[in-house]
Amino acid sequence: MRVVHINKSDQSGGAAVAASRITAALRGLDVEASLLVGEKKSLHSWVVPAVTTSWDRGRLLFNFLQEVAAFLPHEKSRAGRFAFSLGRKGLDLSSHPLVRQADVLHLHWFNQGYMSLKGLGQLLDLGKPLVWTLHDMWSFTGGCHYAGNCAGYRLQCGSCPLIQDPGVDDISARQFKRKQSIYAKGPMALVGCSHWLAGLASEAALLQGHTVSSIPNPIETSVFRPLPRDVARERLGLDKARKILLFGAANVADPRKGMALLWHALRHLAAKRGSDGIQLVVFGKAPDGLAKELPFPVKVLNYVSNTETLVDLYNAADAFVLPSLEDNLPNTVMEALACGTPVAAFRIGGVPEMVAHGICGYLAPAGDAGGLAEGIDFLLYKSKAETLRLNAREKVVQNFSPRIVAGQYLKLYERLLEGRAYVRNS
Repeated sequence: MRVVHINKSDQSGGAAVAASRITAALRGLDVEASLLVGEKKSLHSWVVPAVTTSWDRGRLLFNFLQEVAAFLPHEKSRAGRFAFSLGRKGLDLSSHPLVRQADVLHLHWFNQGYMSLKGLGQLLDLGKPLVWTLHDMWSFTGGCHYAGNCAGYRLQCGSCPLIQDPGVDDISARQFKRKQSIYAKGPMALVGCSHWLAGLASEAALLQGHTVSSIPNPIETSVFRPLPRDVARERLGLDKARKILLFGAANVADPRKGMALLWHALRHLAAKRGSDGIQLVVFGKAPDGLAKELPFPVKVLNYVSNTETLVDLYNAADAFVLPSLEDNLPNTVMEALACGTPVAAFRIGGVPEMVAHGICGYLAPAGDAGGLAEGIDFLLYKSKAETLRLNAREKVVQNFSPRIVAGQYLKLYERLLEGRAYVRNS
């Protein structure tokens, strides 16, 4: 069986990491799987760049800039610039040899100029089984990647709260109709990485008539694994005597990642515990002056590309904190748990499917900074740390190991090829 996965990148962003892991997991089951990307950053032979010349790379960048420019007249705030995608510019991948030879096409995240909605229609026109793993809500909204409190996608998008010129026939309404037309070209099998996202997709007007299921992302449990904490701290130059709290994301300043709420939670914690025994370690793109705003000593590592360093970070930490208000199935949470590090987070999105409250972490009510502070305090000072660490590792091994996840995708592909999954739901 030949399967081609399609994602803008093989490393940049959570969807890229997940797409790479799914492709690798399938290859572990002897599936002839490849990943077709716009930006190749790894050395894997099975990752194939769709653009190989400077002309094509320039075109990809031009597509991205056109997408940004087209949205600027509707932009409500700069912080929300990439919270909405138009999907108008992209490459035609339907004639690529990997796509032509594939038995199954498997989409992931393809926005920002890599593939457009028109390009999706060109893939559907090929008549091949098409799987789309959803890493956010964009597939079934008028353009937003996370809808927040808006439920317009359930019936008809319009009057979008994310843009400065909302109306009945605004850009979200027009894109909703464009998606409706393209999705009618053929059946798709949509996969939510969490039961939470799959549930939202099942309620969405755009996806009625297409199959929706839930399969989690995998993680390499042989790579992300428990290591001696003192050894990890020594390699990273971290204080062995302090409690280490870890926070990380591709862009920690992204409003959706909840950095402001974390700051409130840490001030709550400092009022209770002081700042003598805790150090916060942050990885990912971070704003200047971050350390000056916090009541605890802070070490900022910025973007960490080395997997061994990332594994050391999780193992060095006493707890990982995820203050996101909207998230699907964050790779960082799964990576932390796989290394045996408990997680404090809000009870949002797909997080409760990974973090069992009081068993391998702590879940606070959404947006409750005081509750998040209590969770961090519980994990650092009031819990049986070794039990939590063992539970965290077991949770991942039993549910998210590559063989388990790849087996679920393989069964889906086989059903699609047999034609059984093309029976429409509604």
